[in-house]
Amino acid sequence: MTVVTVHEAKTHLSRLIARVLAGEEITIARGREPVVKLVPAADTKKPPLRGAFKGQFEFDESFWDPLPEDELAYWNGERD
Repeated sequence: MTVVTVHEAKTHLSRLIARVLAGEEITIARGREPVVKLVPAADTKKPPLRGAFKGQFEFDESFWDPLPEDELAYWNGERD
């Protein structure tokens, strides 16, 4: 964790923002007392791509068959 003074934060705000977006935690202090943290405003990670694993897995046709009644009962909480 990096701690900077208010003066440093005002002088180097753009650089500090870039460091926060790169994953660094930065605290701004008045004198020696920490008062605020710089954090990203929103999740900066990209959402996963749909279909990213398309064609990488093969399923047996029986995969799509309905579950047997006894196994279905377990999934429905009807058996222990």
